Amino acid sequence: QVRLVESGGGLVQAGGSLRLSCAASGRTFTEYVMGWFRQAPGKEREFVGGITWNGDNTYYPDSVKGRFTISRDNAKNTVYLQMNSLKPEDTAVYYCAASYYSLPGSASDQYQYWGQGTQVTVSS
Repeated sequence: QVRLVESGGGLVQAGGSLRLSCAASGRTFTEYVMGWFRQAPGKEREFVGGITWNGDNTYYPDSVKGRFTISRDNAKNTVYLQMNSLKPEDTAVYYCAASYYSLPGSASDQYQYWGQGTQVTVSS
């Protein structure tokens, strides 16, 4: 079992930045690849970034590439999502997730453990 707790969400103006954190506890953190997803009201959950166990490889969809950066600190059992140049359409609940597969896929059903989510609201 892995327990994930997100923090760092909030209200920010368009063009601003936020950094989300996800603290993991339980099993060995390095056993898992990590992903960030988001879900806006009435929309499906969307992949916004993934990172391999050692942080050497990261993956992003085109919608956030160049604006969002995922990273992890294995000594702190924490994964981060740095979000820059935020847009109103980035407004959503953001979730971190852990997967025991070898690569961080973009499909939510590839992840076995989820945090409770943190709200990000970007005002125009």
